[in-house]
Amino acid sequence: VQLVESGGGLVQPGGSLRLSCAASGFTFSNYAMSWYRQAPGKEREWVAAITSAGGSTNYAHSVKGRFTISRDNAKNTGYLQMSSLKPEDMAVYYCNAKKVWGQGTQVTVSS
Repeated sequence: VQLVESGGGLVQPGGSLRLSCAASGFTFSNYAMSWYRQAPGKEREWVAAITSAGGSTNYAHSVKGRFTISRDNAKNTGYLQMSSLKPEDMAVYYCNAKKVWGQGTQVTVSS
């Protein structure tokens, strides 16, 4: 049972990134999925969630309108499209499904 995040990197303020979360070892389509993030010195915070079939999504107030969570169950992969990035979005981003955590991917927002 494993989740592997990818797609992080360095981006300028106002830029965009798409994170991916590849699932293996379990039936990904049976589980809701969430994205969380943790900035240095801060607690991990919930960012967004999507139901197992992708029919419903929910977002933290701080990212609503800028981030979009989605999934492709045929590819066992979830996504987080991030736009209009701000310095305060800088963090390690983690995906979670079936109470399993990935290793995280670093997102740095800086000019």
